[in-house]
Amino acid sequence: MQHRFVIKGKLPGLNDYLKAERSFHRGHSCGNDMKQEYQMLVSNAIRASLKRQAIKSPITIHYSFYEPNRRRDLDNIAAVAHKFIQDALVKCRVIENDGWQYIKGFSDEFHVDKHNPRIEVTLIEAGGGGEE
Repeated sequence: MQHRFVIKGKLPGLNDYLKAERSFHRGHSCGNDMKQEYQMLVSNAIRASLKRQAIKSPITIHYSFYEPNRRRDLDNIAAVAHKFIQDALVKCRVIENDGWQYIKGFSDEFHVDKHNPRIEVTLIEAGGGGEE
């Protein structure tokens, strides 16, 4: 079985996150603030599409990144997105944990859509290839 949700816009890249991690405002990590902000954005997208869906079987995650242009390197786009999205899946209780027992792997593909940047995320349950 497959489950899908879409995150509108784009998430910060690895370079943005690393810069924020090295920055502090009033003794507080800007990286943590960034993670919390974008994790909430991702959580809202998850809840809007998956409601209270809880997946018990292991999953493979397929990410389709639609960037407004080709300026960012592919690994810069995907690295932080994987972390924020997988953490949000746990926070929303869609999956119990983001360890090896629950996520068997992931794949990425990249496109340009300057009018509608987004991330389409498909969760594919182990043993199931059919669409919902």
